[in-house]
Amino acid sequence: MDTLSELRANLAGLLHESGLECHPFKVGWYNSHVKPGFRLEHHEDTLAFIVISSPSFFEKSFVPFVRNSVGNSTNQDYLDQALHSCLTRAIQSFPDHITHVLYDYEMRPGTRRPKVLVQTAGHVSGAVYFYQKTDIMDPPWPVDKAIYGVCLHPKYIGWFALRAVIIFQNVLVPNLEFKPPKDILEDEAKKIDLLNRYNNNWQDWSFRDVVTPTERYSELQQKYFSTRPSERNDLIEFIRTH
Repeated sequence: MDTLSELRANLAGLLHESGLECHPFKVGWYNSHVKPGFRLEHHEDTLAFIVISSPSFFEKSFVPFVRNSVGNSTNQDYLDQALHSCLTRAIQSFPDHITHVLYDYEMRPGTRRPKVLVQTAGHVSGAVYFYQKTDIMDPPWPVDKAIYGVCLHPKYIGWFALRAVIIFQNVLVPNLEFKPPKDILEDEAKKIDLLNRYNNNWQDWSFRDVVTPTERYSELQQKYFSTRPSERNDLIEFIRTH
């Protein structure tokens, strides 16, 4: 059986070509941070990876996928299809392992609950820091006000997305070392500012720039995400023909 270091290096190499990155974690780490209804039914030492799309994923994978596609025969977003294509090719390189992919958009049957909370998975893997209301010692909001948390990447800050979790169901990693995520907003005022931006003005995307990132989405990518899914046909056709 491949060692953890070999698995990690091989998977990272395959995904890097697509503008994706991956970070390992134990299923038990994730399960200890979520409510019973969201837990994954695997041994606590089971190996899993959070998959993150970097800003380059759009140009490296999405644009070529659109240009090579004949048409959209399903109602699934082209970006989700492109991601599925990339991950399918990657896991096919591990025929000796039983893998299962949980995508960020998938819901548990008969419920409105996601199959996996990718923000929590990203946090326990050490890849991103999940900033939440509970991080604030003296929160300025009413106790009963819902404040949604947001993740920041140490390099891309807010210009990334948590896309999926890959579970290697027959690989146990009892000795995997936990590495806590990097808190890049040590000032509590900055954390409050981030949460306010994300909860109150997420449409202006300013939360993505609370710290200067190493890379941002291209103008075309920003236009794609700013366009309603039902209104993207003209943009898709532009991408396909240019």
